[in-house]
Amino acid sequence: MNVTLETQDPITCCDECLVRPGNTNCGGCGMSVGLIMLDRALKSAGQKCQLVIPACCGIVTAGGYPTTGYSVPVLASTFAASPAFASGVAAVRDLNDEPHQVICWAGDGGTYDIGMAALSAAAERNEHIIYICYDNEIYGNTGGQRSSATPPGARTTTTPVGKQERKKDIMAIMAAHRIPYAATLSIAHPEDFARKLDTALHLEGFRFLLIHSPCPTGWKSEPAESIELVRLAVGSGLFPVYEVLDGWKYRITIKPNGADPLEYYRRQNRFPAAAMDADAVRAEVAGASARLARLAEVFPAG
Repeated sequence: MNVTLETQDPITCCDECLVRPGNTNCGGCGMSVGLIMLDRALKSAGQKCQLVIPACCGIVTAGGYPTTGYSVPVLASTFAASPAFASGVAAVRDLNDEPHQVICWAGDGGTYDIGMAALSAAAERNEHIIYICYDNEIYGNTGGQRSSATPPGARTTTTPVGKQERKKDIMAIMAAHRIPYAATLSIAHPEDFARKLDTALHLEGFRFLLIHSPCPTGWKSEPAESIELVRLAVGSGLFPVYEVLDGWKYRITIKPNGADPLEYYRRQNRFPAAAMDADAVRAEVAGASARLARLAEVFPAG
């Protein structure tokens, strides 16, 4: 895999990287880019990690035993319990006074849906772990079924005419736990991505990071356009890029640039054009952006 991002050197896989060449990931996979950017952040901070991964595309990345696509220790957890597994790993780390980070790496199915109870419990206990959700908005590993992260209008194998319900606001849920740090990350904005990872790596307690992660297979999009899709989502306000400290202090770190959200939808065949109400889409995005801007104004992260 070789993906070039603006203002940084080309991202490449090597034997020393977190995810190695020969992994099973698809071309244009946002999760792959996220893993490599996580690797860069760890190396920049001089830190090591252990990964806890539930059932998702991320655990398939490892490939078949006895080889692995990862260069770090990985614990494969049950679908619903990666934060509980990570809590145990973190307890052993602290008991042995080991310096590495314990990181959950999970998709939206194991975060928004099946893993919600364990996620909430670990956040409530303020466990010293980092939880990273790469949100590809479907159950990508099992055929592309809808999740509560699937946006309205999207066709999946279980919503063939388009999903009717809104997407769950996982950031609001995590902020309500008053955890030390929660942030959204864009693979199209590497400097902001790196800064937020570095912030998380140097904080104590439970940290939650959400990555917008294109899946060309499930989104019916071109693999070469994955970075541009994220850039459009951020620019239009469809994917707000911000951080929340201690559950109530907000900072918008990448502001929308006026991009048309309809262009984002047009580039993905999962959205039936006939079913898209342009005025409703623009109004929904404008309302969400105004709400977030107001939160950042009233409760600023100084």
